[in-house]
Amino acid sequence: MPRLLALPALLATGLATAATVTVTDRATGRPLPTAMVREAPAQRAAADTSDGGYPATGRAYGVDVDITRYTDAGGRATWAARAQAVKLLVRKPGYRDAEVAVPAGTATVAVALEPEADPLRLAESLPAHVWLGALDLGDVARKRHFQLQCGFCHQQGNAATRRERSADEWQAVIGRMVRYGARLSSDDQKRLPSLLAQGWRTLREHPERLAQPEPWDAALAGTTITEWPIGDAMSQQHDQLLARNGRVYVADNIQDRLWEIDPATHQVTVHKIPHRPGDEPGGLIAARLKDFPRHDSTSNAHSLVQSARDGHIFITPSAQRRLVEFDPQTGRFTLHEMEAGFYPHTIRMDARDRVWFTLALSNQVAMFDRASRRFTLYDLPPRSLRERLTVALIRPLFKLMSWGVPLANWLPVDRMATGTPLPYGIEVTPDGRVWFARLHTDEIGWIDPGTGQVTMVKTPFAGPRRLRADAQGNLWIAAFPESAIVRYEPTTGTFTRHELPVDPKGSETPYALNVDRARGVVWVTGNQSDSLYGLDIASGAWRRVPLPRRVAFTRDIEIADDGTLYTSTSSFPSWHVEDGQPTLIRVQSPWAR
Repeated sequence: MPRLLALPALLATGLATAATVTVTDRATGRPLPTAMVREAPAQRAAADTSDGGYPATGRAYGVDVDITRYTDAGGRATWAARAQAVKLLVRKPGYRDAEVAVPAGTATVAVALEPEADPLRLAESLPAHVWLGALDLGDVARKRHFQLQCGFCHQQGNAATRRERSADEWQAVIGRMVRYGARLSSDDQKRLPSLLAQGWRTLREHPERLAQPEPWDAALAGTTITEWPIGDAMSQQHDQLLARNGRVYVADNIQDRLWEIDPATHQVTVHKIPHRPGDEPGGLIAARLKDFPRHDSTSNAHSLVQSARDGHIFITPSAQRRLVEFDPQTGRFTLHEMEAGFYPHTIRMDARDRVWFTLALSNQVAMFDRASRRFTLYDLPPRSLRERLTVALIRPLFKLMSWGVPLANWLPVDRMATGTPLPYGIEVTPDGRVWFARLHTDEIGWIDPGTGQVTMVKTPFAGPRRLRADAQGNLWIAAFPESAIVRYEPTTGTFTRHELPVDPKGSETPYALNVDRARGVVWVTGNQSDSLYGLDIASGAWRRVPLPRRVAFTRDIEIADDGTLYTSTSSFPSWHVEDGQPTLIRVQSPWAR
């Protein structure tokens, strides 16, 4: 999309303590409220790439942050002036982006945005969920299956995924995605290539069929979003943890690094997760990354949790049979080996300092008792004999895939993903129960830690992904392919559904959520719409925070005591993200206070 340049008004140079940007409509001269203004350094310091393209481990370095604000009713946004040259990206739906170079010390900047009249350019600027919502795949069931299986690594409908491809090219893409882990049914693997080629082409040729998303809320004028650049286009910043020392730790799934960010000082430290001698590239699922351009992973760092007792951080390495322990004070890692289980996934801790995590591909939940340093594995019920056999053989099956054996040719996959029930999210409720969600079976369940008994509960929606408990012990669950979140009350067995406020309806794929228990707000990742959504539990009212970068695919949310939110851009691959730069994101909003 073309960029328009606007000249800053240099009313005071060298002495300014605040900088104000005023945004107007070029056609009418009227001020534009809720315009997004992202301020970034004009030139970033050269990055240390001495350790395989990344900064040396254990050595702190400073980063320049990006700061985003939204204009008020008068079209103004103000923040502290920097003692360095900056560049501004000014964006508002319905207008062309403007880029502005601003010398150090500038006090005021005037930017006039050009209304966009070209229908195709307007369509190209719309978020991915609008395109995904309009995509015709023949029937509703196939569309939902596509969203479930083809939307969990990256967006569907962004510029990279909706571009022109032939049916043969789509067939090759689908084959690669199945190797990465998508459980697309055998029939849909055959039928989707031509449907996708035609469906995206139709929308590019008929942009009038795309819905218009809801306008941005005027209350955004009180919001500040700060971004710390971490990693590069070859990283995948998966989950993050706000630790009790005030720092944020982010797990790089593709490069086996733990990024430590100090939001107060903008200092970043990289900690490299150690590899065992003999660990193969890609770990136990080596085929997944065999054609990825650059990776340094044998573990696939995934999810994080912190001990309330000593502050140690535990990380699930999804490509190994182990649990990773990290001491933030010493920077030392400890690797705890497991004798069974496959694909350590989401992780939580209970009040007895025990670590609980799902084992996604062996249909189990694991518990690590720190006192005895022993693992206990809880088997979850299979749906059939076939599933029991497939789960039991999952390790040799992945080994065959890593050798290039085309299992999809002789192991048919159905839409129920029989053989991979996929226990996913996990949560420990205040009463000590350990709850989990099974993505492919449309169930949640809980474990009684005292007896080991497992109880399953069928959900009236598809694709329960991650879940969290509120202050009353109710569970909030992301209904991934259904563009909704659902509350479950264990005391009554009642499910209450809340549709995400997106247009077209059903076009979001909420990956995760978290509950601000103090304020009674559920925050949800809008990973198809480049947004975070907040539901006020008491009133049922929704809030939306558009994130600064397009293709802001997010997988987790952390909430500080004061209501500040943290998330990270986590697309796989990260080169889909605008500028190809993944970031840690902090949202400070009046809605969160």
